[in-house]
Amino acid sequence: MLISSQLLNNLYVIKELLFNIIVCNTAIVYLYTLTERMNKSIIVILLLLVQLPFFAQDDDKTPKYSNEFLNIGVGARALGMSNSVIASTDDVTSGYWNPTGLLNIDSDLQIGLMHSEYFAGIAKYDYGAIAKKIDDKSAMAFSFIRFGVDNIPNTTELIDAQGNIDYDRITYFSAADMAFIFSYARKISDNLNVGGSGKIIHRKVGDFAKSWGFGIDFAATYKLGDWKIAALTRDITTTFNAWSFSLTDQMIEVFDRTDNEIPENGLEITMPRIILAGMRQWKIGKSFTYLAELDADFTTDGKRNVLIVGDPISIDPHFGMELGFKNIVFVRAGLGNLQKVTEITGKEVVTVQPNIGIGVKLKGISLDYALTDIGDASVALYSNVFSLRFNLNKTN
Repeated sequence: MLISSQLLNNLYVIKELLFNIIVCNTAIVYLYTLTERMNKSIIVILLLLVQLPFFAQDDDKTPKYSNEFLNIGVGARALGMSNSVIASTDDVTSGYWNPTGLLNIDSDLQIGLMHSEYFAGIAKYDYGAIAKKIDDKSAMAFSFIRFGVDNIPNTTELIDAQGNIDYDRITYFSAADMAFIFSYARKISDNLNVGGSGKIIHRKVGDFAKSWGFGIDFAATYKLGDWKIAALTRDITTTFNAWSFSLTDQMIEVFDRTDNEIPENGLEITMPRIILAGMRQWKIGKSFTYLAELDADFTTDGKRNVLIVGDPISIDPHFGMELGFKNIVFVRAGLGNLQKVTEITGKEVVTVQPNIGIGVKLKGISLDYALTDIGDASVALYSNVFSLRFNLNKTN
């Protein structure tokens, strides 16, 4: 069967639909009230973070689910808390979540690794990063992400010129999305940190299609008493992926015979996403700590199936909490992916996705585990996710 000809024409679209299942769709309107202790410059920064994405908006054709692999999340700690770590992140994964958190790493050099598999092992997600403190007021990180499906059979040349089926003509290819992220953070004052990330995106479907893209993220975190408030804008100027296709004459002939549209070179646009977050940590006795964080993601690409649906802005909440014991053992939980679902009876209900996780930190090594559902809790299977962090040249 010539199944791959159909697949090749729509492969990246199919993948984006899968990524839509993966993403914990975003955010409820939430922003902690700014008090008089916040000066005008901080208010201006936060307002710019919120407003800049709308300047780049295209009202006629707003694409959805582009580069969704970058919204899955990294680190088992974050996944166990339903990705509610924008304000509380303080390790090497901050290069992905919020660059300002790099200023809080407790070593001169830190390395992070994660591997997870989705859809019964069909799709593999790998992450690696290294973070370095430059001085007391600045830090940087480099992160790499790959999400791919490997060993896909290519049957477009299964039948030879004489019409004979020859299984030796079957080849295999990979469909992979990769991101290279460079992050930098700077301490502006005792209460205010700012940071940003530049990311290069490479997406490849065998030898048939590939794209290159570039994007910029910007973040600010403000400490307000016992609270931390953070604002992050991803793809602040929109991110453009330039696609190019390379098809053989035989593949083009198959496309024609099966009434499939032959793909053409073009641009894919990722619209900005704003994330607002607030967190607080409490001490319980001498040995325990409790951390709670509420995040709100604002998407600007039109209506999505989330808690608050709008056009062009859709919003959905996610909440996470962490109970720590002597800064060694941690228990985590989170709620996210709130969606409105219509049951067979016609009744509309709100579904929620729970996540849980645990972590252990000992002698500069942190091992984290999360049990997380990458889609609706009643449809997709839960995945076991592990991640590691190593401290090198530990500082006080």
